[in-house]
Amino acid sequence: MSKILFVLTGADHWTLADGTLHPTGFWADEAVVPYRTLKAAGHEIVVATPGGVVPQVDQASLAPESNGGQENADAVKRGLEEMTELRTPVKLTEVDLDDFAAVFYPGGHGPMEDLAVDADSGRLLVAALDTGRPVAIVCHGPAALLAAVRADGGNAFAGYRATAFTNVEENLAGFAERAKWLLEDRLTEAGVDIRAGEPWAPHVVTDRNLITGQNPSSAGPVAEELLKRLG
Repeated sequence: MSKILFVLTGADHWTLADGTLHPTGFWADEAVVPYRTLKAAGHEIVVATPGGVVPQVDQASLAPESNGGQENADAVKRGLEEMTELRTPVKLTEVDLDDFAAVFYPGGHGPMEDLAVDADSGRLLVAALDTGRPVAIVCHGPAALLAAVRADGGNAFAGYRATAFTNVEENLAGFAERAKWLLEDRLTEAGVDIRAGEPWAPHVVTDRNLITGQNPSSAGPVAEELLKRLG
């Protein structure tokens, strides 16, 4: 079967407009659900982060209210324990894309802090795009697309249809007025054609080899779409 690269944020905070450091990381079920789906299909997962740091889970993503109750929250926690690859990530700079059939980025606010400006991640995304590998990204993960810049300064994903955590959802989450910038706005400015669905509802947009999901509830459908591409 195939080997899939999971690129996770290495940030444990998100710097807000007033300089406040909001604790964050990756959003648990956006990693757990695709991990379980892909592993169940027999695929191998390798985790990479900036600098090879062990990724930190956003503690808010483990709360019962973020998971539809305690039972689901417990299931997500068990899923994280199953993801032993999280404990030994490789450095993004050491990734050989030829070893992988696809690339997946979960969200959480962490990517807004580091992957949005990480040149190594950006180069990897450009290379994946240009070689036709599926690029699957969920929620705030599309912040990483902002760093996918070509030599001429243009964004490699300009003109692609995509989705991401929307301005409406950021407002409902209580961060729109506190953020330095909003993901939907910044992606649109980069030339990405953002297609927004209903807040919190599963919404997946595919365009060529790019697969994007709008929010946490979109992680499962994104993983299923990725499976189709992998054959």
